[in-house]
Amino acid sequence: MREFTVVIEKDEDGIYIASVPELPGCHTQAETLDELSRRVKEAIELYIEVEAEKGREKHLDFIGIQQVKVEV
Repeated sequence: MREFTVVIEKDEDGIYIASVPELPGCHTQAETLDELSRRVKEAIELYIEVEAEKGREKHLDFIGIQQVKVEV
């Protein structure tokens, strides 16, 4: 059993978007948070399965998220 950090955002149309920083390219979207939770678990499982089939299992430790302000 492994635990992953999931970053959740909401777009301008109200769609929730989840990405997994430890797994580059692993992301999904849904209209509700419950649906998003199910979909991101499935995305993680599929990602790990595909990487294992390729013989490449990567493990990165999540360090954190930070906000950076820039003047625009």
